Amino acid sequence: MSKAKTIALAVFAALSAGSASAEEFLVGVQIPLTGPLARVGMGTQEGIRVAAEVFNKTNGKHTIKLVTVDDESAPAKAVAAVEKLASQGVVAVTGGYGSNNISPASDAANKLGLAYITSGGVDDGLVKAGRKNFFRINNTEGYQKALVGLISDLGVKSVSIIYSTKDATHGLAADVEKTLGAKGIKVGMHAFDPAITDFKPILNKVKLRDKSEFIAMVGYENEYVGILRAARVLKPNVKAIAGVWSLATPKMAADFPDLMPNVYGTAVLPFPVTFTSPDGKAFGDAYKKLLNKEPDYLGQFGYVQSMLLFEAIARAADAGTIKKGGVIEEMRKTDKQTLIGRVQFDANGDNKNFTQRMGQHQGKKVELVWPKESATAKPVFPGVPW
Repeated sequence: MSKAKTIALAVFAALSAGSASAEEFLVGVQIPLTGPLARVGMGTQEGIRVAAEVFNKTNGKHTIKLVTVDDESAPAKAVAAVEKLASQGVVAVTGGYGSNNISPASDAANKLGLAYITSGGVDDGLVKAGRKNFFRINNTEGYQKALVGLISDLGVKSVSIIYSTKDATHGLAADVEKTLGAKGIKVGMHAFDPAITDFKPILNKVKLRDKSEFIAMVGYENEYVGILRAARVLKPNVKAIAGVWSLATPKMAADFPDLMPNVYGTAVLPFPVTFTSPDGKAFGDAYKKLLNKEPDYLGQFGYVQSMLLFEAIARAADAGTIKKGGVIEEMRKTDKQTLIGRVQFDANGDNKNFTQRMGQHQGKKVELVWPKESATAKPVFPGVPW
């Protein structure tokens, strides 16, 4: 064979290999679109969709196609969703909400060798279970620091913590109680079963027994609504009410305008927001174009977790390791500045850089009020919805 022909064949082979590696990859989205976690699931899903839109327009080589299965806010359905997604050929899974759903779902993904990333589970048990495939961009510690920081800076002397008995919420409530107690702040603890529908007996205890200055809710959207409705009826003599995830959002303000005024919740960015970084602008522009509305923090989380996953898939594809556990390995190499700050994963898949902020519903806006260096407005304090 002539030298020229050998070179030509080598070039052809290289070009063919490059062409073959430019692929469309299926990514599973296991998310609650019905059931009690539907609202937060849909908010997260919006960010996931935007991430796919931005990635497909900017990667220049590989593309992502999302395959979505509703887990109906139920653990067994979450496992079934992951197994169904695997049978359809997905190379990884993003989504999940509620630690009790995420734990069995990520177990199923681990057995199937699929990378699993979420922002919907903060129970520390998720990163202590020894899963090699599990990654999350947020954690309990980041939420605890924000809630305790706000309470401390407001000078509050007594707090009633109303919390769900689910693992993640119980763990966060216990951490907050311990930290507040160490600061000399009086704490009353009130657990409730997730099946509860009437919060008035608990609010009566807060009003008549605790007589606290501050109510901290550690639960989920439907539970916040129930607690706030009971509080509007009984009107305990508190100075402020706060919650954690899924509360300081424009969707909550729009759907429950009588319940949200002056309520605090964790928030990455204020609403409405002006993005200044290239990544932020790409996210904000794509979000508005695709969904015809302003983004909120659930969408930001969904976007960040999914973009990190898509980029890891692309790197694994370029390295030819997709079918050899390459996505999981590339996820472990992640070190990137994102819309929620720097993200790196430790050996357990936890992002130890995560810190939250506290927002407050003020008029039609969600203003950041803690920490001071990130604040867009001063807290309205005292301030309650009634």
